[in-house]
Amino acid sequence: MMEGLIDQFGEGRLMLATGAFVGIVFGFAAYRSNFCLRAATVEVAEGHVGARLAVWLIAFFTGLTSVQLAVAAGLLDVSDARQLANTGSLSGAVLGGLMFGSGMVLARGCASRLLVLSASGNLRAIVTGLVLTLVAQASLRGALAPLREDLTALWTIKGGTARYLVSPDTAATPWLVMALFGLLGSSIVFGLKQKAKPADLLFASLVGLTIFAGWQLTYLIAQSSFEIVAIQSITFTGPSTDTLMAFVNARTVPPSFGLGLVPGVFGGAMLAAIMRGEARIQRFELDVPMERYLLGGALMGFGSMLAGGCAVGAGLTGGAVLSLTAWLAVFCMWIGAVATYRGLQKGLPRQTA
Repeated sequence: MMEGLIDQFGEGRLMLATGAFVGIVFGFAAYRSNFCLRAATVEVAEGHVGARLAVWLIAFFTGLTSVQLAVAAGLLDVSDARQLANTGSLSGAVLGGLMFGSGMVLARGCASRLLVLSASGNLRAIVTGLVLTLVAQASLRGALAPLREDLTALWTIKGGTARYLVSPDTAATPWLVMALFGLLGSSIVFGLKQKAKPADLLFASLVGLTIFAGWQLTYLIAQSSFEIVAIQSITFTGPSTDTLMAFVNARTVPPSFGLGLVPGVFGGAMLAAIMRGEARIQRFELDVPMERYLLGGALMGFGSMLAGGCAVGAGLTGGAVLSLTAWLAVFCMWIGAVATYRGLQKGLPRQTA
């Protein structure tokens, strides 16, 4: 079947359509579940755990469990994924993760959350997202690239088995999958005990399944293609910069997964906002200065490029394939977010999640 689709549409268009499909589902589910890493870290920083943490945990463990189940069953091979095959940076994961975590608290949303909120008419999210994207582009190929490269080179790790948190060839793989199912079930029970809406938990699971869908569908395309096709799943910083540059700097661009993903997420979130009657213009608030959003966006833009991904790209997508640097990055995002939030609360009114 996949060979026929490739023959009819070509790899590029098929990857574009795959990205759009995965993006629409992610955008809709993320909006409906209020999925947000920043909101989860705020609950922890305030000394209590609740529904927002449960939503993030369910999305995380659904993505991780489904991907590892497919790997264990021989249906998916992620060894060629950039999060595992390429040289990684432990210094980048630590420094970039801390910066991203701090930035998402200042901006009141990570990269994916800003894109989702933008679709509902949130002007704060749109402006902050543009700053994030521009700084990310400058960090990738512009004036900030030399600094990013220097920080990345401080502590590197070879690609391949060295980047695996747990090797997929180990005899313990079946036990790992069983343990992940247990953790996923525990997260669902935890969410219900925290009186989270069952619909929110269901859509959180759907967020996690889109991570699996991205990996599995791009893997099937790569396996059926005569061309070299990179297997990948959801991440936002890189695709957002590509989409912006394609919009402002090129008349034609080659179709790709990322170019379908970003507008797909926007469209899915907009559909959810309209269906719930929540689409409306939202401006900057007087109690939260605009400069905090801009600084947060800049920190996330540079931090995500340094860490090798955003809260979703590293936290869910990289985490699902058990990339050591991805797990380290998301761990540092938690630390940076909690520390920044607690620091802000010492001199500012309490911030709502």
